[in-house]
Amino acid sequence: MRHLFASVSTAVLLFAAPVSAADKLTVYTYESFTAEWGPGPQVEKAFEAQCNCDLEFVSVADGVALLNRLKLEGKATKADIVLGLDTNLTAEAKSTGLFAPHGKIGELTVPGGWNDDTFVPYDYGYFSVVYNKDKLPNPPKSLKELVEGNSSEKIIIEDPRTSTPGLALVLWMRSVYGDKAGEAWAKLKGRVLTVTPGWSEAYGLFTKGEAPMVLSYTTSPAYHLIAEKVDTYKATVFQEGNYMQVEVAGVTNTGAQNPLAEKFMSFMTSTAFQDVIPETNWMFPAAKTSKPLNPAFGTLPQPVKPLLFAPDIVERNRKAWTDEWLSVMGQ
Repeated sequence: MRHLFASVSTAVLLFAAPVSAADKLTVYTYESFTAEWGPGPQVEKAFEAQCNCDLEFVSVADGVALLNRLKLEGKATKADIVLGLDTNLTAEAKSTGLFAPHGKIGELTVPGGWNDDTFVPYDYGYFSVVYNKDKLPNPPKSLKELVEGNSSEKIIIEDPRTSTPGLALVLWMRSVYGDKAGEAWAKLKGRVLTVTPGWSEAYGLFTKGEAPMVLSYTTSPAYHLIAEKVDTYKATVFQEGNYMQVEVAGVTNTGAQNPLAEKFMSFMTSTAFQDVIPETNWMFPAAKTSKPLNPAFGTLPQPVKPLLFAPDIVERNRKAWTDEWLSVMGQ
């Protein structure tokens, strides 16, 4: 998850030693990661201080768009590392043949453990319908209530063709409704105010008051509590369960030739990286941190049942299930 309005001040290293082209690492990621309020500036500063190198971020709108770009570039990609996919995309990403196995990494704290020789998690969270309690005193308590609720109470969602939250909602609907997901989409369509390319656009419209609900994360309200001292925004946990997201990074075959790539992957599971995640990406860290989470995270609702399809199931069905969404939503 990312947040549209957090502010991060970064120092400028005026007297950094010059680095050569060989001392450069190129990381493809999503736009909100590299924004001034995202993790990128702090991550860049901390890693460059360790490696005496140039860390360059190249960003696109969201996670699915990230995979789409990599597939278009193929073997000619300049990416050493791709950071911002999730487990709903890892099987498809592996099938491209563009990624190399990772080396030794630090201890991880992802629920359910982790066993993947190609991708390494850097955060995780749970999708949620986030709502403005002043505008929506009776939010949906289940996916069924969201689907069948008052069509005048609108929600903003993201496009599954470009956005990992949008894809997650497709999978969430499938995990609950199965083969009747198309019927559920038809019912929900009347509540959808608009479909945005990525999370940032959707959340921005929501906080501007365009709709009382948005597809986001259970951790989104933590930003408002910590940064704004505002408790207007709340996250739902649904009776059927909330879909889970584990965000990952992987080294490309291009990056396998760059010694800095493995250094960054190791750095990513260190406290220097993980300490930045909770209050810039507004997700849970995937490895140990040097300090406890802000108490605001302890006030967030806990999903009664995490939902998550295996990566290979998503790979086999993503196109068909997205096409089903498209046929109903008419995008």
